Amino acid sequence: MKKILLGFVLATGCMMAADGAAIYKKCIACHGVNGEKVAPGSKGNVTIGGMDKAELVTQLKGYVAGTADNGGAKAIMYAQVKGFTEADIEAVADYISKLPKK
Repeated sequence: MKKILLGFVLATGCMMAADGAAIYKKCIACHGVNGEKVAPGSKGNVTIGGMDKAELVTQLKGYVAGTADNGGAKAIMYAQVKGFTEADIEAVADYISKLPKK
């Protein structure tokens, strides 16, 4: 019985896992299909494709909290990530970190 219950819990967790590629679709307009575009109003000439996952997680958590500021488009980012869960942040950061670096 324990094995059945454990299997059910694991299967349910996998089905509920956030999909980084699906979440990233919200980002394409500003960041490009592969994270190759410099977002409007951002500081510096920075693209996000291939960026370090830990840095992405930190930045996304800052935007969710309303404290990150990488330029003039921060209000757009605040709106885009509003409601992101920890799982969403981890999934999309993992996806972005694996995109080709420009």
